[in-house]
Amino acid sequence: MLLWINGPFGGGKTQTAHEIQRRLPGSVICDPEHPGFGLRRMLPPELRANFQDLTSWRQGVVEVLDLALTKHDGVVIAPMTVTNSDYFAETVGRLRELGHDVRHFTLLAERETVMKRLRERGFGHLLGYVGGKNAGLRRETWAVQQLDHCLERLREPEFAEHLWTDHSTVPKTADRIAVLAGLKLRPNNEGALRTRLRQVGVGIRHIRFD
Repeated sequence: MLLWINGPFGGGKTQTAHEIQRRLPGSVICDPEHPGFGLRRMLPPELRANFQDLTSWRQGVVEVLDLALTKHDGVVIAPMTVTNSDYFAETVGRLRELGHDVRHFTLLAERETVMKRLRERGFGHLLGYVGGKNAGLRRETWAVQQLDHCLERLREPEFAEHLWTDHSTVPKTADRIAVLAGLKLRPNNEGALRTRLRQVGVGIRHIRFD
């Protein structure tokens, strides 16, 4: 089974994916951003745009996820924002055509909620302390620019199943996905402090500087 976790940038995809992976034995995260940023880095700076526009990215993601789903004995988790209908068909749709059990979920939240999360993710708290409350957002320029478009597009029926997360914690969102996908997660026995420290670590590991 593939769990494709969609949503706006800063919407909690990566944190939710890592929460599920932590509590679902045998599961793995296959992040489509990795080949995307690799392809982007191959290009001269003036040609670096949205890597999803590259056919090689869309085809490569399908090839790699097809291999993982065929050969790995466990659930595969892919946290990735996709708002273009054609690209969605070429990735999620194509994997379904290949016979894989793909469960797609879109994490949604109000704009104010996502903006707050963008300020806080990664080094956000430290940047806010040093450079002012909007310092973290300056690093998240791309995500902020795409936010309104993402929220509008991802509300469309084609991107169901929709999960609103404004008043949900990451562990609770993971629980909801597991129930809807028919999976059983291990109990979440972490305390609030340990959960927060782990989530900060995940955020730091996923900071992109290009």
